Amino acid sequence: MNAPVIIAIAIAAAVVLGAVSFITLARRSDVRGAGALSSETRRRDDVARSARAAAPETASEVDPPVAPRSAAEAEKTGELARYGSAVEPAPEPALVPFRPPDPEALGVSRRQFFNRATVTLTGTSILAFSAASMVAFLWPFGTGGFGSKVPIGKLSDIRSGITGGDGFFYVPQARTWVTEYPADAVAAAETVYDEALLPGMRRGIVALYQKCPHLGCRVPECASSQWFECGCHGSQYNRVGEKKAGPAPRGMDRFPVEISASDEVTVDTGIVIQGPEIGVNTTGQEAEGPHCVSGGEH
Repeated sequence: MNAPVIIAIAIAAAVVLGAVSFITLARRSDVRGAGALSSETRRRDDVARSARAAAPETASEVDPPVAPRSAAEAEKTGELARYGSAVEPAPEPALVPFRPPDPEALGVSRRQFFNRATVTLTGTSILAFSAASMVAFLWPFGTGGFGSKVPIGKLSDIRSGITGGDGFFYVPQARTWVTEYPADAVAAAETVYDEALLPGMRRGIVALYQKCPHLGCRVPECASSQWFECGCHGSQYNRVGEKKAGPAPRGMDRFPVEISASDEVTVDTGIVIQGPEIGVNTTGQEAEGPHCVSGGEH
């Protein structure tokens, strides 16, 4: 699993978590306000107001109250004044043995539900991201493709391929052009190029990245001029990738080449070494025929 997949998983987890948090905050709480009256209280207030409306308007018309003789009589008097009749006491309910409630039958409020959902999704997202990171760290990366060391065959076969390709040998799995590097130019190369490139040059080959340093177009060969000539914007390079014309800021980028004791050649496409500066011309090769594209400005 590569870095873009991990980033995509992390973004997806963050989006899910943000959406759940937004919904949770937007939900209205089910808790009643502290000042709300119950239906029983409102009913009692209505009865009391009706009783007051039916009572005499002047104090002279009201019979003087009789002092209660006991608490029970006082309570009955209050009930008569409030409801118009005495309230019979409810029969005492029979005791029922306690049974613990079934956890599955207990109700869950909306607030509890969303709180638990938020915690669950947060934990799940963290675990998923951690698992993805661990897999990406432990998973072995594939070898043999572009971005790693690519075996391209025997040195003798590559030289035959260069000859058969009229000076150019293309390796698609490495996205590389392999061309001949002249033996008499090695001394000049040793003063210009990175040390990692010299082993291949000393054995007579150079591996060039197919991408143009200007804007990344694939640079084709031009059989007539024996140069590389980019059809996008006209950049031109000699056969070993040194810039000759066009808008490119440097020569073609290149890869280190490893040649084993048995002459097996490997191109390390995991290391891209920038091409030489403008003006470097270790081979002195000029165009050997008509150009395939116009070179534009130097």
